[in-house]
Amino acid sequence: MTRIDIAIIGSGPAGLEAALTAKNRNKSIMVFGSKDFSPKMVSIEHPITNYLGLSNVTGRQMAEAFTKQMAEAGIEISEQRITAVYAMGDFFGLQTSDNQMLEASAVILCTGVTAGNPYPGETQFLGRGVSYCATCDAPLYRGKNVVVISTGAHEEDEAVFLGEVCAHVTYIPLYKGDVTFSRDNITVVREKPLEIKGGMKADTLVTDQNTYTTDCVFILREAQFPSQLVPGLVTEGNAVKVDRAMQTNIPGLYAAGDITGLPYQFIKSAGEGNIAAISAAMYLDAKKREKK
Repeated sequence: MTRIDIAIIGSGPAGLEAALTAKNRNKSIMVFGSKDFSPKMVSIEHPITNYLGLSNVTGRQMAEAFTKQMAEAGIEISEQRITAVYAMGDFFGLQTSDNQMLEASAVILCTGVTAGNPYPGETQFLGRGVSYCATCDAPLYRGKNVVVISTGAHEEDEAVFLGEVCAHVTYIPLYKGDVTFSRDNITVVREKPLEIKGGMKADTLVTDQNTYTTDCVFILREAQFPSQLVPGLVTEGNAVKVDRAMQTNIPGLYAAGDITGLPYQFIKSAGEGNIAAISAAMYLDAKKREKK
């Protein structure tokens, strides 16, 4: 398996700036995110007035400028979803939503801020009836009844896949718009999830209207809570705790942008992405010198 130097998770200003800086430092990189960049960015229609070099541009215009710069730099974005990052000593293992494992010598988290908090019972039952990856864990629930809580329409394909494997899928979309499936074993319900319950494993989802008996609750978010994405990662609330070098408590793991807390501004995110990439490059260079 080929090991890249730096994996960058997230394609907002922090992740893109980290990618540019890391490439300028002659590091091999992979950027995981969306080719359309950050949803927050492209949805801003009012002028952004404090981003140096881009005067009074909308979020979409900013994204267009970033697209051009990424193309000129030869930086591509992989839309593989990273579901877990494991510190393995000298490297990190990155698990993807299609159940592959990738390796990187350093990682920069730029996944943005995840609103809210885990559902009661979510963390307690993670790996025991709660899953963040349908592709990874669907075979464990072949012929079973499952619930899917989804924050975005792009997760509908995961529900279809579960419908092919499981006996029945209850799909709870937390986004607007019509949701329909051609499979008759997928039921769409518009309810608010409240709590996950169980004994040795999760077996019940409580909503504001009903209680569902289930073999697994699949929670498909656009971004996971940082501490759930990376086991052992120290956070303060929903923000990752970093030092001035954007270093987390795990050697070789850095964070930048909204994921590190306020203020939530593009210019701040880009600056932190630059620092994180420089720090990651220095970390890798130091490790090389140690081996000589």
